[in-house]
Amino acid sequence: MKLTIRDLSFYYGSHTILDNVSMEVPEGSLTAVTGPSGEGKSTLLSIVNRLWSADEGARAEGSAKARFAHGEVDLLSPGLNLPSLRRKAAMVFQAPTPLPFTIFKNASLPLSFAGIKNKDEVRRLVERALTRAGLWEEVKDRLHTPATHLSGGQQQRLALARALVTEPEILLLDEPTSALDPQSRDHIEAQLLALKGHCTILLVSHSEAQVARLADRVYRLTGGQLALCTESRATP
Repeated sequence: MKLTIRDLSFYYGSHTILDNVSMEVPEGSLTAVTGPSGEGKSTLLSIVNRLWSADEGARAEGSAKARFAHGEVDLLSPGLNLPSLRRKAAMVFQAPTPLPFTIFKNASLPLSFAGIKNKDEVRRLVERALTRAGLWEEVKDRLHTPATHLSGGQQQRLALARALVTEPEILLLDEPTSALDPQSRDHIEAQLLALKGHCTILLVSHSEAQVARLADRVYRLTGGQLALCTESRATP
């Protein structure tokens, strides 16, 4: 398994968000978590790449481990190397979030943080990420124009490219199409299906129809409890 969570509980102060949940995410699969709003689906994603802090009153108990190419990582370890983890487990959020830079700089920024400075290598990785996000053909002749000039759907595919540019092993998606029109949603879904097998995808979505179209394995989170609902496609 790429990701294994066992008997995990998560708290903000005295408030229980996740209550003794367990899940397994097979390598190369697209696993979805669905359920009502406000039930902790985004919190579950935040545990995988540690977008939470004990300094803010958060507390996790149980076990959460990811198996990367270099070995197994304890996602709850206090000494976790967060920049390294977030290169391997990248996140795409709900709303398109272009930074106030060019399209190229938006896509390449994570490479700067990773210390990759060779211009040829940066360009190769940016082109690869934009291609995998289904955006390259639309922007290849205007890479140095502001990203804010893109449509909403293109901006979200740019966010997907930015997540993919460091070639993560796990891709975390938090309602990535909920703010998009149907055509833009379909573009994103097509790219996610193409990505299966290249990386492991964990998708949060409130759309039962979307989950049915995309997911190999579906969990439902309600009242802090997580249940495996179905394995709708053959997992790798």
